[in-house]
Amino acid sequence: MHTRIAMERTTTPRRKQTDDREPAWYCLRSQHKHEHIAAAHLHMLEGVTVFCPRIRFKRATRRGLVWVTEAMFPGYLFARFELSEMHRQVRYAPGVGGIVRFADRYPTIEDGALAQLRDHTGAAEIKELNYELSQGDQVKIVTGIFAGLEAVVTQVLPAKERVKVLMDFLGRQIQAEVERSNVLLEVDHPLAA
Repeated sequence: MHTRIAMERTTTPRRKQTDDREPAWYCLRSQHKHEHIAAAHLHMLEGVTVFCPRIRFKRATRRGLVWVTEAMFPGYLFARFELSEMHRQVRYAPGVGGIVRFADRYPTIEDGALAQLRDHTGAAEIKELNYELSQGDQVKIVTGIFAGLEAVVTQVLPAKERVKVLMDFLGRQIQAEVERSNVLLEVDHPLAA
């Protein structure tokens, strides 16, 4: 059995190591909720290109619906640099928690993968998620007398910027017409929709 495992190890092709003197894209860990701070400090370093994609979406708060901007990949961002020359400056930049690595190997990211993400986020590196409501959607009412109740959209009234919803209220199912801005589509995570 031991000889079989040893044989498998010797026949498995090894991945080619990238030259750390050539600029390449690396994944960086940021300190908690500091992706934008890390990106700002890395932008100031000469020879470093930064990509920190974010999403903008509506979230229910006590004040009603508010627009929120968060990192698309919480706790991570991407930077292109020469690892051998810039390792120390990048690793110890404010907001950076470290360069993602596996043992002593720093994996690189292909340009094409990040180019696709850049196409979706645009020059501002922000993807705005604006949900269109349709009949049958599960929603939560965030303001008004029905705030906090869950409902199902029965009809979208675009001309009035309102929706008709069906909800349980005081033990009965009732239908009500509410402003479109008073309801939020129920999703587990903004990118899930």
